[in-house]
Amino acid sequence: MDERQTNNPLHGITLEQIVNCLHEHFGWLALGKRINILCFNRDPSVKSSLKFLRKTPWARKKVEDLYIEIFS
Repeated sequence: MDERQTNNPLHGITLEQIVNCLHEHFGWLALGKRINILCFNRDPSVKSSLKFLRKTPWARKKVEDLYIEIFS
């Protein structure tokens, strides 16, 4: 077993699962207010959000941190 993954709350969870859970929990409007990025505020979709978050490490970190805060 990989020791680095033992304490990783995101181990085994895809970015798509994270975005879907946050969208279901908050909705796009509230999610866009919590994390002010255009992919949540202007014509949001899971597909466009994933495309942006995969290319933008700082935004992905904010999304992952919010997921950990809410669901862990």
